[in-house]
Amino acid sequence: MLHYKSTSPEDTAKIAGIIGRHLESGDILTLTGDLGAGKTHFTKGLAAALGVERIVNSPTFTIIKEYNGRLPLYHMDVYRLDEEEADELGIEEYLESEGICVIEWPEKIKDILPEDRLEITITRENETNRDLHLKSIGDRFHALCKELQRHENISD
Repeated sequence: MLHYKSTSPEDTAKIAGIIGRHLESGDILTLTGDLGAGKTHFTKGLAAALGVERIVNSPTFTIIKEYNGRLPLYHMDVYRLDEEEADELGIEEYLESEGICVIEWPEKIKDILPEDRLEITITRENETNRDLHLKSIGDRFHALCKELQRHENISD
């Protein structure tokens, strides 16, 4: 597991950008954190690294937002879904696609998540500071986390 301390929304976007530059087709990232933890700020940084030019905002009410960049980005907020509704919306098709999936509230669809993924937990310390914990699930993300260890402010 990797740990990153963020002292601002820009810091959170920076670590997301580092991760985004290493992502490959079909990668899955899950984001866990309370409301206001910085999940959307993280996704904005990731989107910028993928070359997304549109404004990125929370998919709370739309459930899925799609963005075009060097790879398609699918930003999902599945808080209001159960697994049956996720199935009806075709969430699994997104998970099996060539795009990058970023999933907020992944515990709601845990049984359909692929085994290879990067789990990111964002904990709010105060108004500006956040702790980001990155956990690799599967070989693909184990290699990515090894690469990320080379960057400053990231520790085991």
